[in-house]
Amino acid sequence: MIEAFAPAKINLTLHVTGRRDNGYHELDSLVVFADIGDRIEIDLAETPELTVQGPMAGGVPEGDDNLVMRAARLMGLDARIRLQKFLPNAAGLGGGSSDAAAVLKALSELSGRPLPDDALSLGADVPVCLEARAARMRGIGEQITPVAGLPALHAVLINPAAAVPTKEVFARMETPANPPMPDDLPLLTDPGDAVAWLRTMRNDLEAPAQSLQPLIGQVLETLSATPGCQLARMSGSGATCFGIYFGAETAASAAGRLREGFPGWWVAATRLNAAS
Repeated sequence: MIEAFAPAKINLTLHVTGRRDNGYHELDSLVVFADIGDRIEIDLAETPELTVQGPMAGGVPEGDDNLVMRAARLMGLDARIRLQKFLPNAAGLGGGSSDAAAVLKALSELSGRPLPDDALSLGADVPVCLEARAARMRGIGEQITPVAGLPALHAVLINPAAAVPTKEVFARMETPANPPMPDDLPLLTDPGDAVAWLRTMRNDLEAPAQSLQPLIGQVLETLSATPGCQLARMSGSGATCFGIYFGAETAASAAGRLREGFPGWWVAATRLNAAS
């Protein structure tokens, strides 16, 4: 048996740069990973089996359509999987994709089989989740370039328990053709420089997601108003938002206040890019 960690994926930027003839959108995104996430226990078995437990297990599919089961099938293996969900489901944190990537790597280790070349077939975020480190993600998710030197960033994540279907968010965009990030990303080794540069970038899905779910705007305003918040932005297609702080204590203090003030929200203090 192997125990695996599936970290939350955070899109520090998300520029939507085009749409292909097949309907898939092209992205340009700076992605980092948090030190919080789901946990998985996995072993080879004669019969496929999935158990989903944990504080965020509600609503997570336990059948063959769960991404972890699809990942096992992509490896051509039957597995017994116990998934402990600590990340909210369908929240813009790449939880399902990170879970699938963790299963692919664990089954590769257990069986000696190579990772599949077509991991993208499981979802646009799966290739970058296989890397699980700071990276630039382009195309429809298949072009992954590691980003070196990016500092660890202290953050607070908030999900207001509001559903924002990704397909509907993309449908509300004014245009799918927006400017990408610069061809050459600057070397950002200092948190202050990193935040200053991030402020000049965007998440092009933030406005359409807010039009679909105005609660996202409240989350961003609430994060921005916490002492020490340097930047507040939505991750992925939402509804999870993040605030960046200069210091673990400042982030932890903000998280504590937010949990008190908004007990119905999922709130977590974390460190982004800690492993890079």
